[in-house]
Amino acid sequence: MVYAAAPADNPLKGFFPYQGTYTFPHSQEWFHMRLSEVQTDYNTFNWEPLDKRLTEIAGRGHQARFSAYLDYPGQPTGVPTFLSQIPRQISGSDSAADYNHPDMQRALLNYIAALGARYDGDPRVASITMGLLGFWGEWHTYPYSWMPSDAFQNQVADTYARAFPRTLLMAREPKPNINLDRPRLGFDDGSFAYDTNGPTSWHFWPKLKAAGLGELWRTRPIGGEIFPDVQGCLLDIPTCAPAGQEFGLAVTNTHASWMLYHGIFTSALTADKRARAIEAARSLGYTLHIPSLTLDPVQTSGALRGTLTVENRGVAPFYYPWPVKLGVLDGQGNLRTWSMTWDLRTALPSAPTTWSFDVAGHGLAAGSYTLLMGVPNPMASGRPLRFANSAQDQNLDGWLSLGGFVVRP
Repeated sequence: MVYAAAPADNPLKGFFPYQGTYTFPHSQEWFHMRLSEVQTDYNTFNWEPLDKRLTEIAGRGHQARFSAYLDYPGQPTGVPTFLSQIPRQISGSDSAADYNHPDMQRALLNYIAALGARYDGDPRVASITMGLLGFWGEWHTYPYSWMPSDAFQNQVADTYARAFPRTLLMAREPKPNINLDRPRLGFDDGSFAYDTNGPTSWHFWPKLKAAGLGELWRTRPIGGEIFPDVQGCLLDIPTCAPAGQEFGLAVTNTHASWMLYHGIFTSALTADKRARAIEAARSLGYTLHIPSLTLDPVQTSGALRGTLTVENRGVAPFYYPWPVKLGVLDGQGNLRTWSMTWDLRTALPSAPTTWSFDVAGHGLAAGSYTLLMGVPNPMASGRPLRFANSAQDQNLDGWLSLGGFVVRP
């Protein structure tokens, strides 16, 4: 089967902007929110502002990534009003919440549990960045030592892990004495293509490897943000990324799946630069291609049986167990589908994967049909996953055509 480039706005990969309406192809949007927007007391929450954002983003066919914060330099505090009596940590014009105050800690843990109870598994949410602690919710207060105890940071990570058994979580980077090696927790490099590749030990990729997480990408995602200072010229020829930090090298090393790259959405792009940007977006994450199919002869009284090969030509797997469906389209445009037990997450870049199917009692009358394969988005308004095959959407939008076959009496 013929390979063809998959769309740059395939779900859960590529470039994405801050929340809003933009024309460059994307499938996700990002936003920060103040904790005070949703938490009004220790166990009281107003979810309307968050639901409104998620609904607006889903209305554009996109899925959201977001984080809540208490301290965002240059912005009003995100500390809820009922905690405003807690003194802040202050140095000159800089300040941060007292993350070690018992009332603050109680409120934060209650928020995480309530957030998970409401939004874990919500198909509008691509991932949740743990946030809350430190400047921008990035778990640091550099150059100050204002972070909470290691014990509380571990407690926060524990609470997130319990609250979100289905939705992916993201953190900024590994931290000494903090257990961030958790089954559903990935990492976002906030200075991608600037401080990513090393050789400096505090750069993102050396930190991951030093923490024993160099193979994390096989089961948990790597994402991030293109460093703001290079967003305007990263894809120029020559690039402005520092030597050794080039975008392609950073993607290859980290196996990154997505990047916040707001500048590419707000710039006037020449045709050449737009084409380079689309190719760069495509290079992130998974690229699933079906190179071959073997279908046994089909009879009305038999089974629909065969095998197909899946190649991942990208740098990372798909990280959610979205349902894969097999479909049969007749000459009148009627579609019959069956859910398969295949797990998209097992299609790694390292080697082709073989999937078998055996649909007994298919109920097809004698005649000619087209065999289809599709991966619908669990979010009703979201775009389906599309394969890197020329026959994608050939016979039916959102479905890959695997070829024609005949059912014999």
